Amino acid sequence: MKAFSYQRADSTALAAAAAAKPGAKIIAGGTNLLDLMKLQVETPSDLVDINRLPLDKTEEAADGGLRIGALVRNSDLAADPRVRQRYGVLSRALLAGASAQLRNKATTGGNLLQRTRCYYFYDITKPCNKRSPGSGCAALAGFNRIHAILGTSEYCIATHPSDMAVAMQALDAKVETVNRQGETKVTPIADFYRLPGNTPQIETSLKPGEIITAVTLPPPPPGVQVYRKVRDRASYAFALVSVAAIVDSARGRIRTARLAFGGLAHRPWRVMQAEQRLVNAAADATTFNAAADAVLEGARGFGGNDFKMPLTRRTLHSVLTETTRT
Repeated sequence: MKAFSYQRADSTALAAAAAAKPGAKIIAGGTNLLDLMKLQVETPSDLVDINRLPLDKTEEAADGGLRIGALVRNSDLAADPRVRQRYGVLSRALLAGASAQLRNKATTGGNLLQRTRCYYFYDITKPCNKRSPGSGCAALAGFNRIHAILGTSEYCIATHPSDMAVAMQALDAKVETVNRQGETKVTPIADFYRLPGNTPQIETSLKPGEIITAVTLPPPPPGVQVYRKVRDRASYAFALVSVAAIVDSARGRIRTARLAFGGLAHRPWRVMQAEQRLVNAAADATTFNAAADAVLEGARGFGGNDFKMPLTRRTLHSVLTETTRT
C-alpha cells in the first residue's frame, strides 16, 4: 500500500471540495476501496473520510417513498421494517450480497460505486482499459466466465457487481448528489451508470468533486417483488445472473411488470421492451419467452460466458412463474 494523506470531513461541501482534488478518494465503509488499495489497483493520494456526516438515516419522503442516506449501512437498510414490508426486492437483494460482516460496514453510497470484480481489473500485471485506459482488455480472449453479454464494447466486457443497484433500478430509484459549490442534483439511477464504450474507466455520471448524499425511492409499485440471484455458491459470490422483478398479476394475466438484471452488463440492465411484452399478457411460457427474447436482443457471449444466455432465459422464466403464481 502506498502512502496517502487522511482527513475527516465535517460537512458535505468540505467533503466534495476535498474529493475534487486529483488523486483524492472518498472513504466510508471501505469494503471495496481498501482491498483495491492493498492490490495497488487504487493508489489515492488523499482519503476523505465522510463517516461523521449526518447521512446515516432512512426517512419517510413526502410522496410516500423513502429517502436513504448515503451512509446507511447495508445490514441496517435490509432490516428496516419499511424496506422489508414495502420494498422487499431491495431487502432481498441486499441480503444476497457479500457477507454479514461486510454488510455491517458497507454503505448505500459505496455499494452503488463499487468497482467491477473482473479478474484482470484486479491484477495489475494484466492489461485492463478500466484500470489503465488504452492498455487493452485481457478478458476478451481470457477467462471470461463472469463477464458481460450485453452492452459490451471492444474496450471492456466487465459487469457491475452490485445486487442493491439492480433492485433500485427496478424500483426507479434516484441518486442525490452535492458538488463542491454546495449545489445538489437528482439523477435517475437509469441515467447514473454508463456503458463502457471507449471510456470504460468512466463508470457513472458523477463529476469530480461530486459525492452521493442519498438515494430516494418512490412509493412502492403494486405487485409481487422477487430478487433471484444465480451464483457459483450460496454466499459471498457475485451474480452470474440476477433478476429483480416486480409483477402485478391476477387470474393468469399480467397487469404490469418491472424487470432489472445483474451479472449481464456493465450496469444494472433494464429492458422496457421486455416489460411491455408482459403487460396485459397471459402468464404462460409463450409470454415469458417473448420477454426473454427482448432482454437478450443483441446479447453476445465471449466463449466462457456463452452459458449466460440460456441461464438468463431459465432464470427469468422461473422468476415470472413465481411472481404470477397467485
